[in-house]
Amino acid sequence: MPSEGRCWETLQALRSSHKGRLCYHRDWVLRGEDVLEECISLPMLSSYSGWVVDHVLPHMQENPPPSETSTSSTSALDHPSFVSRSSVTNPRFSSVTPVTPSNGTQAKHENQHTESVVLQSSRGIRVEGCIRMYELVHRMKGTEGLRHWQEEQEKKVRALSEMASEQLKRFDERKELKQHKEFQDLREVMEKSSREALGQQEKLKAEHHHRAKILNLKLREAEQQRLKQMEQERLRKEEGQARLRSLYALQEELLHLNQQLDSSDQHRDLLKTDLSAFQTRGNQLCCLISGIIRATSENGFPTTEDQAVAERALQEMRDLLTNLQQEITQACEDKRRQEEEEAQVKQQESLKQQGPEVHKESPAPSQSLTGKQNKDLQVKVQDSTMQWYQQLQDASSQCVLAFEGLTSNKDSQAKKIKMDLQKAATIPVSQISTIAGSKLKEIFDKIHSLLSGKPVQSGGRTVSVTLNPQGLDFVQYKLAEKFVKQGEEEVASHHEAAFPIAVVASGIWELHPRVGDLILAHLHKKCPYSVPFYPAFKEGMTLEDYQRMLGYQVKDSKVEQQDNFLKRMSGMIRLYAAIIQLRWPYGYRQEVHPHGLNHGWRWLAQILNMEPLSDVTATLLFDFLEVCGNALMKQYQVQFWKMILLIKEDYFPRIEAITSSGQMGSFIRLKQFLEVKCP
Repeated sequence: MPSEGRCWETLQALRSSHKGRLCYHRDWVLRGEDVLEECISLPMLSSYSGWVVDHVLPHMQENPPPSETSTSSTSALDHPSFVSRSSVTNPRFSSVTPVTPSNGTQAKHENQHTESVVLQSSRGIRVEGCIRMYELVHRMKGTEGLRHWQEEQEKKVRALSEMASEQLKRFDERKELKQHKEFQDLREVMEKSSREALGQQEKLKAEHHHRAKILNLKLREAEQQRLKQMEQERLRKEEGQARLRSLYALQEELLHLNQQLDSSDQHRDLLKTDLSAFQTRGNQLCCLISGIIRATSENGFPTTEDQAVAERALQEMRDLLTNLQQEITQACEDKRRQEEEEAQVKQQESLKQQGPEVHKESPAPSQSLTGKQNKDLQVKVQDSTMQWYQQLQDASSQCVLAFEGLTSNKDSQAKKIKMDLQKAATIPVSQISTIAGSKLKEIFDKIHSLLSGKPVQSGGRTVSVTLNPQGLDFVQYKLAEKFVKQGEEEVASHHEAAFPIAVVASGIWELHPRVGDLILAHLHKKCPYSVPFYPAFKEGMTLEDYQRMLGYQVKDSKVEQQDNFLKRMSGMIRLYAAIIQLRWPYGYRQEVHPHGLNHGWRWLAQILNMEPLSDVTATLLFDFLEVCGNALMKQYQVQFWKMILLIKEDYFPRIEAITSSGQMGSFIRLKQFLEVKCP
């Protein structure tokens, strides 16, 4: 390098200057006179002078140029043993005095002499070694700097190359993006033109579809009109057939009622009125319905007016039969009362004939009444009441046999009809609540229409009893069963529910007497105390069967708890007490209740003539009097208060005598009720 050559030239010039030839040391000031003595004393050869003469002196005699000298000194200093040894073991080595070439021959001679002196001095050798060592270190630093510079340049070159590569990539990307944008614009133009073409095509298609839709709509409307007319015709025929079947059913029931009118001739002697008027009117009503059926068979199907006329005729026939039965009942009661009066007169006459001794032995009237009450109490019910109970159970069994074909039919259509009829009969009863008004009337009209053979809606389907010949019997039985079940469950939990359920049941009973008989049959079967009837244990009967006869529920050989049993009995007695005093407030009504307060008075009298049952009699008396006691008081007035007094003074002690300490709840309720009503 040029800078390296100039450096060596400078060093050579400094060495050949006057000051360069001087011997000096840094610590001369400290050493003092020793320095001068060292200069004056003769030089001494170092122990390494032989090695220097052999290796260094030949090179110095050749006088090489500065570059060659530096190269040879570098090679000589490559031996670390020489450098380290000369620099450490020779502290007395002094610097070599250079000789300038401008002094001529004399200077050259002096220079050679000086070099010889220097070679003989150990300090000169050490200085020369240090200089060469410095040169070597400087050269190594220069080499290291060059290497670093080359590396930096290579890094810069690589960085520039990478930057150029990245710029090339960015250029390619911009070029590619531009091409993509141009392609995208071209494609959008093509798509736009394509969409316009498709839009035009779709518009033409829409117009075509619109015209086709209008034509199809007109065709569909025409087809729907035709199907609607066919459906209306089919429904008209079905309704006509249903009305015709209903007319036949009405005629059958009317003929049955007419037969009952004819069978009342056996009571002709008891009645004061002539039965021929009832029979004549019954025959007229039968002829009226026969004429309606004959006319409809000629003209096609009966109209709703024809059905309404037939229903009114049937209702009139029911009224006739009811009035006749009431007159017969009244006549029988008059006859029985007359016979009792005649028997009493005969007994009094016989007592008068026996003389005064018999009068002394006879007790006072009040005592005889009390004694009669104490002696006549029994467990069994009266024979007439038992016959009535058996007739109701037989009627219920006959009703079950009447629709046995419907229940045992395995056909899917028959099963579907049975389920629809059962839902139509039971769901409206379940919907009866304490809320009065149009909802209650709507439920009543729905049940009445179903029993009258009219189609009703149930669960989104049209249901009618005319769908099956046994449908009416099935609906009547299930409806009566549901009324009693509501008393057993709903009224038992909510006492106020007895009145809305009872008013609907009373109205249905009034228009459809058979339903009322079935209600009584179900009520007597589930609650025999409503007869009143205390079933007796028969020989060969199991205990579970006997408990079922008493009204208990037995499941898996487990009898229900007494509290639950009393709760169910209470609900059914409350429903019965509400039915006998309530009537349906809307529409046509008979003159008398089909099962009125006279039956409640009979029940109360008969249960007081029977021995009380622990916990049961007190519960039933309390529930019955709480529901219909006010109605009985208004109807019978003084006689009712006599009955209450009899219960309080004579019958209540009997209940108390058989009531255990764990069954005092019902007894205390009845006692408090009687104390409030009859203090």
